[in-house]
Amino acid sequence: MSKHEEIIKHILSLEVGHKISVRGVASALGVSEGTAYRAIKDCETLGIVSTIPRVGTVRIEKVEKKSIEALTFAEVVNIVEGTILGGKEGIHKTLNKFVIGAMTIDAMQRYISPGCLLIVGNREEAQELALNNESAVLISGGFTCNDRIKKLANEKCLPIISSSYDTFTIATMINRAISESLIKKDIILVEDIMIPNPISLKVNTTIRQWKELMNETKHERYPVVGDDNKVVGVVTLKDLPIDCSPDDTVGKIMSKTPITVTPKTTVAYAAHVMAWEGIEISPVVDGKKLVGIITRRDVIKALQYVSRQPQVSDTLEDLILKSFSYEMENGVAHFCGNIVPQMLDTIGTASWSALNMLLSTVGLSTLRQKNNINVSVDSMMTYFMKPVQVDSFIHIYSNVIDIGRNFCKVEVDMYDSEKEHIAKAMLSARVIKR
Repeated sequence: MSKHEEIIKHILSLEVGHKISVRGVASALGVSEGTAYRAIKDCETLGIVSTIPRVGTVRIEKVEKKSIEALTFAEVVNIVEGTILGGKEGIHKTLNKFVIGAMTIDAMQRYISPGCLLIVGNREEAQELALNNESAVLISGGFTCNDRIKKLANEKCLPIISSSYDTFTIATMINRAISESLIKKDIILVEDIMIPNPISLKVNTTIRQWKELMNETKHERYPVVGDDNKVVGVVTLKDLPIDCSPDDTVGKIMSKTPITVTPKTTVAYAAHVMAWEGIEISPVVDGKKLVGIITRRDVIKALQYVSRQPQVSDTLEDLILKSFSYEMENGVAHFCGNIVPQMLDTIGTASWSALNMLLSTVGLSTLRQKNNINVSVDSMMTYFMKPVQVDSFIHIYSNVIDIGRNFCKVEVDMYDSEKEHIAKAMLSARVIKR
């Protein structure tokens, strides 16, 4: 086990809420501070530690990807640029909801429940009520609290956070953070679809042993690993020479520069790379060690699944496309809608990047809906003829020119309400095959 892995294992063994420092880890394990720093940063990427202003780095419970909408109080501190007044031991806990304390104490009690966050001003009776009901407190307006409230927070291990922002701004900031987390949750990563602990071959595995394994598993493609389980190649049935000996080793015929992905790589990126390179499988590595494998079929199934799911939260592309309608006219796709404020540039006209996004999205949508195929943009050439103002009504016509085995070509034209040409694009898309 390397020193880097030893540090991560040590941090994983610590209790949630334990404070971590570079110097402390280096001293405890007898490693350099540079090595300890890099390992702690990797732990932060893994989601098992969090760095909080004016508190330091602490061990936290790893939040699963599918429950990412549950924020921790530590994240709230960062979001609202707050200061922790008390209850530091509870910053790793997650909040279920937040409540704005703009009511009488009697009415407030019905809304406060364990695990929630009360946003309130300098109302000490409301702060005490929240803590006694197992709820954390966020004090708006930059106010503080008295020592009795701080002592109660420390006893309950529930944080009291102070922020200089007003209540409305704080609620908006937390709501935006939850919305951004939901968008991230919808992005499927390789770790969501990969086959963990896959069957692999050693460099010294013979062709005879490989053929026996193929007959047993019915698989034709395998990653090749060294003695330390690090990926050194990939071997497929098409790599097998006709005149090879059964006693030859896999290491002689394997592809020695395999294209790999990590568990945090997005499936969309993996699909593009696999289509571009024409590969059927890709090993999933952590560092260089084999942790899983993905196939082209798995990737396409995941992309098809995503295309059928309703968006939980709107991305920029969703906001722009919401104002457009779609219909087919004599085999030509027709999109029409208004230029929305989100598409404007600094001088008040529709930005070329937003219009370019519209043209490419319309072209790809036409291919997917007309031929039910998975595609990714390979190249695009766009010509703009005139600027477009906000609230202008535009028409976009998309016509598939050619569909081949590997590439498709689409012509996309944009017109204003007077049928004057605004832009023209030629788009080439690569077909992602099963």
